[in-house]
Amino acid sequence: MKTYMRGFALGIALVMAVTAVTAVTRHKLDNLQSQYATQDVELVSLGDRKRQLKCMADNIYYEAATEPIEGKLAVGIVVMNRTSHPAFPKDPCQVIYQRNTFYQSVVCQFSWLCDGSVGRRPINPRLYEESMDAAKMVLLEGFRLPSLKDALFYHADYVNPRWGKVQVAKIGRHIFYKQPEKNNGNA
Repeated sequence: MKTYMRGFALGIALVMAVTAVTAVTRHKLDNLQSQYATQDVELVSLGDRKRQLKCMADNIYYEAATEPIEGKLAVGIVVMNRTSHPAFPKDPCQVIYQRNTFYQSVVCQFSWLCDGSVGRRPINPRLYEESMDAAKMVLLEGFRLPSLKDALFYHADYVNPRWGKVQVAKIGRHIFYKQPEKNNGNA
């Protein structure tokens, strides 16, 4: 009889646990569904997200492999900031591979795309893995550094492009910039 009662009690406990887990899961899914219904969220396929992650990791590696983690993150943040800006494509890969032509010269958004690095395998697997981790943090987890909230541009500290942009941060060997505020005639 005791064994029967234990089995019965265990069965009741198991049913209650499954019911509770189901209710919590349903509640969380309903919350997610209502969030997506009220926001203008673009859903991305798994294949597209993998492609974006590789683009981001490649860009971070070739732009900032030897930078501290904050520098790697910052390069990724600039790409993601651009995807939210109307002057740039919405897809990170399109931002990274975007090219412009000025006076019959092709200009790449990121130097590694014009210097022959495209198609080369990363020579330092550990640094590539760090770049991939930074890409995941920025692309998948939405990690942002507050100082780079508006940063759309950067360059290495050993060049001087004489941009008319506002410096917002210096991280490692890169200097980050935002667009200057447009003067609407009010002084």
